[in-house]
Amino acid sequence: MSDSTPPRLSLDWIAASLRRERTRVGLSLSELAKRAGIAKSTLSQLEAASGNPSVETLWALGVALGVPFSALVEPPTPSVRVIRAGQGPTVASEKVEYAATLLSASPPGARRDIYHLRAEPGAVRESEPHIPGTVEHLIVGAGRVKAGPVGEEAELEPGDYMTYRGDVAHSYEALTPGTTFVLVMQHL
Repeated sequence: MSDSTPPRLSLDWIAASLRRERTRVGLSLSELAKRAGIAKSTLSQLEAASGNPSVETLWALGVALGVPFSALVEPPTPSVRVIRAGQGPTVASEKVEYAATLLSASPPGARRDIYHLRAEPGAVRESEPHIPGTVEHLIVGAGRVKAGPVGEEAELEPGDYMTYRGDVAHSYEALTPGTTFVLVMQHL
Protein backbone atom coordinates (compact mmCIF):
# COMPACT_ATOMS: atom_id res chain seq x y z
CA MET A 1 0.00 0.00 0.00
CA SER A 2 1.40 3.41 -0.91
CA ASP A 3 0.88 6.79 0.64
CA SER A 4 -1.48 8.95 -1.45
CA THR A 5 0.53 12.09 -0.72
CA PRO A 6 2.61 13.09 -3.77
CA PRO A 7 6.37 13.30 -3.18
CA ARG A 8 7.86 16.74 -2.66
CA LEU A 9 10.58 18.19 -4.81
CA SER A 10 14.12 17.93 -3.54
CA LEU A 11 14.88 21.12 -1.64
CA ASP A 12 18.60 20.48 -2.17
CA TRP A 13 18.10 20.40 -5.94
CA ILE A 14 15.95 23.56 -5.93
CA ALA A 15 18.55 25.35 -3.78
CA ALA A 16 21.40 24.38 -6.12
CA SER A 17 19.35 25.35 -9.20
CA LEU A 18 18.47 28.76 -7.76
CA ARG A 19 22.09 29.50 -6.85
CA ARG A 20 23.29 28.29 -10.28
CA GLU A 21 20.78 30.39 -12.24
CA ARG A 22 21.15 33.48 -10.03
CA THR A 23 24.93 33.32 -10.44
CA ARG A 24 24.60 32.75 -14.20
CA VAL A 25 22.62 35.99 -14.64
CA GLY A 26 24.73 37.89 -12.08
CA LEU A 27 21.98 38.90 -9.65
CA SER A 28 22.29 39.42 -5.91
CA LEU A 29 19.80 37.80 -3.54
CA SER A 30 18.19 41.21 -3.02
CA GLU A 31 17.85 41.97 -6.72
CA LEU A 32 16.40 38.56 -7.62
CA ALA A 33 13.93 38.71 -4.72
CA LYS A 34 12.87 42.20 -5.84
CA ARG A 35 12.40 41.11 -9.49
CA ALA A 36 10.42 38.02 -8.43
CA GLY A 37 8.28 39.99 -5.96
CA ILE A 38 9.22 37.81 -2.99
CA ALA A 39 10.90 38.50 0.32
CA LYS A 40 14.71 38.31 0.37
CA SER A 41 14.41 36.06 3.45
CA THR A 42 12.25 33.63 1.46
CA LEU A 43 14.84 33.43 -1.32
CA SER A 44 17.63 33.05 1.21
CA GLN A 45 15.76 30.12 2.84
CA LEU A 46 15.21 28.47 -0.54
CA GLU A 47 18.88 28.78 -1.46
CA ALA A 48 19.71 27.22 1.93
CA ALA A 49 17.42 24.25 1.09
CA SER A 50 14.90 25.15 3.75
CA GLY A 51 11.40 26.53 3.47
CA ASN A 52 8.50 25.20 1.45
CA PRO A 53 8.42 26.71 -2.06
CA SER A 54 5.03 27.05 -3.73
CA VAL A 55 4.24 26.89 -7.45
CA GLU A 56 3.74 30.65 -7.42
CA THR A 57 7.12 31.36 -5.82
CA LEU A 58 9.04 29.06 -8.17
CA TRP A 59 7.24 30.43 -11.28
CA ALA A 60 8.02 34.00 -10.20
CA LEU A 61 11.69 33.10 -9.71
CA GLY A 62 11.84 31.34 -13.09
CA VAL A 63 10.37 34.39 -14.85
CA ALA A 64 12.76 36.73 -13.00
CA LEU A 65 15.69 34.51 -14.01
CA GLY A 66 14.45 34.08 -17.60
CA VAL A 67 14.31 30.28 -17.34
CA PRO A 68 11.49 27.74 -17.50
CA PHE A 69 10.05 26.47 -14.21
CA SER A 70 11.61 23.06 -14.95
CA ALA A 71 15.14 24.53 -14.84
CA LEU A 72 14.59 25.07 -11.11
CA VAL A 73 12.97 21.74 -10.22
CA GLU A 74 14.12 19.00 -12.60
CA PRO A 75 17.08 16.92 -11.37
CA PRO A 76 19.34 15.05 -13.83
CA THR A 77 17.67 11.85 -15.04
CA PRO A 78 18.82 8.46 -16.32
CA SER A 79 18.24 7.47 -19.97
CA VAL A 80 15.09 5.45 -19.10
CA ARG A 81 12.68 6.97 -16.63
CA VAL A 82 9.27 5.79 -15.45
CA ILE A 83 7.09 7.99 -13.28
CA ARG A 84 4.24 6.07 -11.68
CA ALA A 85 0.95 7.91 -11.14
CA GLY A 86 1.21 10.01 -8.00
CA GLN A 87 4.99 9.58 -7.66
CA GLY A 88 6.55 12.38 -9.72
CA PRO A 89 8.16 15.54 -8.28
CA THR A 90 5.17 17.65 -7.25
CA VAL A 91 4.71 21.24 -6.13
CA ALA A 92 1.42 22.44 -4.61
CA SER A 93 -0.15 25.86 -4.87
CA GLU A 94 -0.30 27.96 -1.74
CA LYS A 95 -3.58 29.55 -2.82
CA VAL A 96 -5.85 26.85 -4.30
CA GLU A 97 -6.24 23.05 -4.42
CA TYR A 98 -3.83 22.61 -7.33
CA ALA A 99 -0.65 20.60 -7.76
CA ALA A 100 1.77 20.31 -10.68
CA THR A 101 3.85 17.19 -11.30
CA LEU A 102 6.72 17.67 -13.72
CA LEU A 103 6.79 14.66 -16.05
CA SER A 104 9.53 15.77 -18.44
CA ALA A 105 11.71 18.83 -18.65
CA SER A 106 12.85 20.08 -21.99
CA PRO A 107 15.94 18.18 -23.13
CA PRO A 108 18.97 20.05 -24.54
CA GLY A 109 18.15 21.56 -27.93
CA ALA A 110 14.38 21.49 -27.30
CA ARG A 111 12.33 23.85 -25.22
CA ARG A 112 9.25 22.16 -23.80
CA ASP A 113 8.14 20.79 -20.45
CA ILE A 114 5.33 18.31 -19.74
CA TYR A 115 3.23 18.39 -16.55
CA HIS A 116 0.43 16.28 -15.11
CA LEU A 117 -1.89 18.52 -13.10
CA ARG A 118 -4.64 17.78 -10.65
CA ALA A 119 -7.08 20.34 -9.36
CA GLU A 120 -10.22 20.51 -7.27
CA PRO A 121 -13.13 22.96 -7.53
CA GLY A 122 -13.28 25.92 -5.22
CA ALA A 123 -10.89 28.56 -6.51
CA VAL A 124 -9.22 29.76 -9.68
CA ARG A 125 -5.47 29.13 -10.12
CA GLU A 126 -4.27 32.41 -11.58
CA SER A 127 -0.97 32.24 -13.43
CA GLU A 128 1.25 35.21 -14.14
CA PRO A 129 2.84 35.40 -17.61
CA HIS A 130 5.72 32.97 -18.17
CA ILE A 131 8.91 33.78 -20.08
CA PRO A 132 8.31 35.49 -23.46
CA GLY A 133 7.34 33.13 -26.28
CA THR A 134 5.79 30.47 -24.03
CA VAL A 135 2.85 28.56 -25.54
CA GLU A 136 0.74 26.16 -23.48
CA HIS A 137 -0.99 23.02 -24.76
CA LEU A 138 -3.61 21.50 -22.45
CA ILE A 139 -5.36 18.11 -22.72
CA VAL A 140 -8.03 17.14 -20.18
CA GLY A 141 -7.85 13.61 -18.78
CA ALA A 142 -10.69 13.62 -16.24
CA GLY A 143 -13.29 16.07 -14.97
CA ARG A 144 -13.85 19.50 -16.42
CA VAL A 145 -11.61 22.55 -16.42
CA LYS A 146 -12.01 26.18 -17.41
CA ALA A 147 -8.68 27.51 -18.67
CA GLY A 148 -6.96 30.01 -20.91
CA PRO A 149 -5.83 33.62 -21.10
CA VAL A 150 -7.77 36.07 -18.97
CA GLY A 151 -10.95 36.98 -20.86
CA GLU A 152 -10.55 34.10 -23.33
CA GLU A 153 -11.10 31.11 -21.02
CA ALA A 154 -12.85 28.02 -22.38
CA GLU A 155 -14.51 25.06 -20.64
CA LEU A 156 -12.94 21.72 -21.52
CA GLU A 157 -13.97 18.10 -20.91
CA PRO A 158 -12.03 14.80 -21.07
CA GLY A 159 -10.17 14.48 -24.36
CA ASP A 160 -10.50 18.19 -25.21
CA TYR A 161 -7.34 20.04 -26.31
CA MET A 162 -6.57 23.75 -26.08
CA THR A 163 -3.53 25.86 -26.92
CA TYR A 164 -2.86 29.48 -26.00
CA ARG A 165 -0.12 31.97 -25.19
CA GLY A 166 1.46 31.32 -21.82
CA ASP A 167 3.32 34.63 -21.76
CA VAL A 168 0.13 36.48 -20.83
CA ALA A 169 -1.92 36.20 -17.62
CA HIS A 170 -3.98 33.00 -17.70
CA SER A 171 -5.86 30.71 -15.34
CA TYR A 172 -7.07 27.20 -14.60
CA GLU A 173 -10.23 26.31 -12.68
CA ALA A 174 -11.44 22.80 -11.91
CA LEU A 175 -15.18 22.58 -12.43
CA THR A 176 -15.62 19.03 -11.10
CA PRO A 177 -13.87 17.01 -8.38
CA GLY A 178 -10.92 14.89 -9.48
CA THR A 179 -10.02 17.05 -12.48
CA THR A 180 -6.72 16.10 -14.13
CA PHE A 181 -5.01 17.38 -17.25
CA VAL A 182 -1.69 17.27 -19.08
CA LEU A 183 0.00 20.58 -19.79
CA VAL A 184 2.81 20.92 -22.33
CA MET A 185 4.70 24.20 -22.05
CA GLN A 186 6.56 25.10 -25.21
CA HIS A 187 9.25 27.76 -24.82
CA LEU A 188 10.08 29.46 -28.12
